Amino acid sequence: MANLEMVRVPAGLFVMGCVPDDKFASVHELPRTTVEVAAFELSRHLAIDGAGLPRVNVSWDEAADFCSGLGEGYRLPTEQEWEYACRAGSTTAYPTGDRPDPCQVNFLYDELGDRVGPGRLLPAGWGEANAFGLHDMLGNVCEWVADGWRPNYASTLDDLNLKVIRGGAWDYLPRLLRSSWRDGLGRGVRRDNVGFRVARDLPQ
Repeated sequence: MANLEMVRVPAGLFVMGCVPDDKFASVHELPRTTVEVAAFELSRHLAIDGAGLPRVNVSWDEAADFCSGLGEGYRLPTEQEWEYACRAGSTTAYPTGDRPDPCQVNFLYDELGDRVGPGRLLPAGWGEANAFGLHDMLGNVCEWVADGWRPNYASTLDDLNLKVIRGGAWDYLPRLLRSSWRDGLGRGVRRDNVGFRVARDLPQ
């Protein structure tokens, strides 16, 4: 992938799941769970196509094969790694507080239905990076992660035919752009608002 730039995400602890008193939270984001994440690398930008736009219309299997084809240790991020990297130390619904920042997140309408965004897919890395130096973690396109779908964090049974997507897309309402939002999608599905980014294990 052209311009594949990896960022070292430091090890740390975080609380995964919806924040307290989040009126948009769902049962899929519970129970809140403290997670320890080992250091790893994550691509600064979403995977892109030749025009510099996020690579979309790609199935989970195609995304996973693309990552593994880059070499040893390359893969899709786990769901835990993704949320940890998205939060980048924040403990609020969005990394920037109680609402998304249009300088960091590409989204079209606010919760009142007022237009705040450009209304289209934007080039990867168009906006400000988060505290870990990562772009487009929320909005622009949803992102495939490695995990099979679980209806909640208490469940131990993964649905291998459904894979988790995170982050929300440019045409989603802000409630679906929260750091804890998650959904399941058939692993063979291709959509024009679903892409991915690349993770890599650090050398031992």
